[in-house]
Amino acid sequence: MKLLVLEPKKRLEEKPPAVLWIHGGGYATGFAAMVHMSRAARLAGKYGAVVFSPEYTLSGKAPYPAALYDCYAALLYLKHNAKVYGIDTSRIMVGGESAGGGLCAALSLYARDRGEVNLSFQMPLYPMIDDRDTESSRDNHCFPWNTKRNHAAWKLYLGNAAGDPSPYAAPARAKDLTGLPPAYTFVGTREPFYCETVSYAERLRQAGVPAEVDVYPTGFHAFDMLCPFLPMSKQAIAAFEAQYLHAAAHFRAPQPD
Repeated sequence: MKLLVLEPKKRLEEKPPAVLWIHGGGYATGFAAMVHMSRAARLAGKYGAVVFSPEYTLSGKAPYPAALYDCYAALLYLKHNAKVYGIDTSRIMVGGESAGGGLCAALSLYARDRGEVNLSFQMPLYPMIDDRDTESSRDNHCFPWNTKRNHAAWKLYLGNAAGDPSPYAAPARAKDLTGLPPAYTFVGTREPFYCETVSYAERLRQAGVPAEVDVYPTGFHAFDMLCPFLPMSKQAIAAFEAQYLHAAAHFRAPQPD
């Protein structure tokens, strides 16, 4: 597995945070270099984080759990090479958009249960986390993601795990969210993942995990990436960066030996 690493030209801290950023694409498409189109590239260029983007196995080559295992391997690499990159191991964050947000949530669960890496913050933006239809994903015909594409993507990703998949495959199925890292996400009201995103944040709070979600009326899937010039996109980008800065300043997760 290849791992793309973005390091700031000028370090703002002796030991900056590390961010594992996972690309979207319905688990079936996309590539690590999409990080340059995402929110995460600015975390390195503007705010001094060291950003890692894994070239995880797409579902057309191998279904779940291949992508999750790749992302976890990247997380372990990040931790074990902290001295090489000069990162603060108490501030290891994970994030991603869409399917990358789904893998972010799944990785948060998996890392908690494995107990080898403690995450300080998770940023699953409009995450693809529920293989079941919700009120917003059912009969949704919006651009660029809709019900038909969602069903096809989940079928390909789950493979033989379809029917009653593990929460590591479809994190909305997780019954226990205690002990997960604090979270921030945002989502638009027109997109399929609206309900599952809001529900995830609400369930995190019910489990005692700090979690915030911003909702953008009329926002379609990935509006911030596809139309960054829109006022709501600029607002979403600014809010995301503010949440990252707050997490970098206030959240720590000491690592196990």
